[in-house]
Amino acid sequence: MATEKVKDPAGSIGFLEAAVKISHTSPDIPADVQLSMREHFLRRTQRMQRQTTEPASSTRHNSFKRHLPRQMQVGSLDLGNDYVVEKEQKPTGIGRIQPELYQQKGLESEDSSKKGSSKNCGRINFSLKYDYENEALLVNILRAEDLPAKDLCGTSDPYVKIYLLPDRKKFQTRVHRKTLNPTFDESFQFPVPYDDLAARKLHMSVFDFDRFSRHDMIGEVVLENLFEMSDLSRETNIWRDIQYATSESVDLGEIMFSLCYLPTAGRLTLTVIKCRNLKAMDITGYSDPYVKVSLICDGRRLKKKKTSIKKNTLNPTYNEAIIFDIPPDSMDHVSLHISVMDYDLVGHNEIIGVMMVGCHAEGLGRDHWNEMLAYPRKPIAHWPLLESKKSEKEWKARTASFDSQGSCPSPRPPASP
Repeated sequence: MATEKVKDPAGSIGFLEAAVKISHTSPDIPADVQLSMREHFLRRTQRMQRQTTEPASSTRHNSFKRHLPRQMQVGSLDLGNDYVVEKEQKPTGIGRIQPELYQQKGLESEDSSKKGSSKNCGRINFSLKYDYENEALLVNILRAEDLPAKDLCGTSDPYVKIYLLPDRKKFQTRVHRKTLNPTFDESFQFPVPYDDLAARKLHMSVFDFDRFSRHDMIGEVVLENLFEMSDLSRETNIWRDIQYATSESVDLGEIMFSLCYLPTAGRLTLTVIKCRNLKAMDITGYSDPYVKVSLICDGRRLKKKKTSIKKNTLNPTYNEAIIFDIPPDSMDHVSLHISVMDYDLVGHNEIIGVMMVGCHAEGLGRDHWNEMLAYPRKPIAHWPLLESKKSEKEWKARTASFDSQGSCPSPRPPASP
């Protein structure tokens, strides 16, 4: 009976004999002891086989194991004993700090910052000549080279706007598609007496044409002295570097208006008289200007009124009065924001220039307001220069928007006696 229990299948006996070498001279081991020993060695060998592939871990580490491939570096992986010699023979720099790399990047960043501060916008070639017979300055836009790419395809669609300041008449070249080295070869004629050329300056703005958005400005060239190269009796060829700019630095024009305040009636009258030398906003070289006036109280817009629209002109005449009712004790809390706009039938109206008058304004705007208060019932007129759209954005940042924050309480009525 005992011998039958010992005689298990050949595989089990062979495994047991390989694991425990039993002396032939020792007495026979009981069958139940042999079974228990065999089960013990089977469990032990199975555990050893699991550990050679993957160590056993508790369930609370499973989430950590899922993130290990993203957190561990390649150099820290245990590749087994077969790769120890290779790792010692070919050490890698992964996971080690190499100061020379950081120094090199620092130098590269400094170089890039220097390049960014002085952007290369290319060059433009043009010629000047004065036509004594017709009393006109001839400007020939020849070519441009090494323009920066403004489109995603790595090219630009450049064109050039030309002004002879302080006149607001503008000319424009054709658009050249998908090129960084356009050849324009276009001539333009500015009627101007020869004696007035010393007070004029030539302004050229290079743009990238975009069909579905605002055109991107590449840069500008300003020639302060037209007689810098010659007396213009012969055609003079000139090369100039295009200076980086995000908006045209040409003069925006002037506006003439008067202020008159009646303290007894609590009535402020602003009369828009006219504008001159406004910036051309349309491709025709003109604008469709109108004037919008907003009453600001403690940083919020109370009311806005506007004049009529004057078509195709840079020197409109209005002679229109805009009236606001403001009690005398509220005059220290209000100001007027004046915007000269260009009307567009399709799309948004564009801002030509802005200015502000009031006790919180700066420069001529504050002086004009104080002069009006010092001389009540008398119209006080001035010719202030228009400021750029950027100045209007800065002003909006300092004041709350009427549309987004609601209306401001009305100015306080005068105290009853």
